[in-house]
Amino acid sequence: MSNVIIKLENVSWAYARSHNWALENISITIEEGECIALMGENGAGKTTFCRLLNGLIPHSLPGKLMGAVTIDGILTADSTVARLAGKVGMTFEDPETQLFTASAADEVAFALENMLLPPDEIKEKVRWALDMTGLSDYADRAPATLSGGQKQRLVIAAALAMATKVLVLDEPCSQLDPTGAREVLSLIRELRTRTGLTVVMATGSGEEAADFADTIIVLKNGNLAAFDTPPRIFADQRLLADCGIPAPQVCDFARCMTALGRPLPQFPATLDEAEKAALAWYKGIA
Repeated sequence: MSNVIIKLENVSWAYARSHNWALENISITIEEGECIALMGENGAGKTTFCRLLNGLIPHSLPGKLMGAVTIDGILTADSTVARLAGKVGMTFEDPETQLFTASAADEVAFALENMLLPPDEIKEKVRWALDMTGLSDYADRAPATLSGGQKQRLVIAAALAMATKVLVLDEPCSQLDPTGAREVLSLIRELRTRTGLTVVMATGSGEEAADFADTIIVLKNGNLAAFDTPPRIFADQRLLADCGIPAPQVCDFARCMTALGRPLPQFPATLDEAEKAALAWYKGIA
C-alpha cells in the first residue's frame, strides 16, 4: 500500500515586497520512496519549491503562503524548521556556501550536535553518512581540500545524517565538472536503492532527470506545467519548447526515426530504453 510523504494543496507563495507569486496554486502528491526531478527555466520556481519542503518557507523567509504543505503528516506551517530537519535533509546549489568546519566528520556532526543528540548517536550517524557517500577515508580531511564532487557528496552526507524521510537536492551538479557530476549522480542512484528515502532533485539536465527520476515536475513561471513520467515529458515537444527544457539526446534519435517513417515501438528517455526500443524495432522488421 502506497504512503503519501509529500502533499501540496493549492500552494501559492510570494516573497516579501514582490507583487508576483513565485509559486501559484500548486497541488501535488508524492509517495514515499519516489524519486522526483524538478525542472523548469531559471526563475520558474524550482528553488522556492525546494524551500517549501524543509520549512524554510514560511518560517525563515518573509512572504505570503497560501494553501497547505504536508510532509509525512506534518503541516509545515504549524511545525518548526528544527522539527522538519529531522525528516527533510536539503542541499543547495553551491556546496562552498555550506561548508565551514575543520573536517568532513565535523561538517556532518554540526547539525546533529545542535539538535542535542547523544554523542554516541551522533558518532554513529556521522560514520553511517560518510560511509553511504563514500567519504569514510576523508573523515579527518578539511573540506577545502576536497574536490568539487567530494564537497557536494559531503553536503549530501550532512543532509543524509539529518533526514529520515526526504532528501531535497537543489541542482547538485550545476557547479561541477563532468567527473564531479558523474560522482554525485552515481551517489544519488545508490542512495535511492540503499536508503528508501524520497528524493526530490532540481536539475536543468534532461539526461539527469531521465536517468534518475520516476516522475518529473515541470514548472513555468511559478505554475505547474506538467507532472508525469520522463518518457511522456520528453516526448512532448511543445511542452519542452514552452518551458525551456532540454531533452536527452536519445530523444532526438527517436524523433529522427519517426521522421524517417520508422518510429520506435516506445519513446525512450534513457540510453538503456533507446537500446531496448531499437532492438525491439529491429526484431519487428527482421
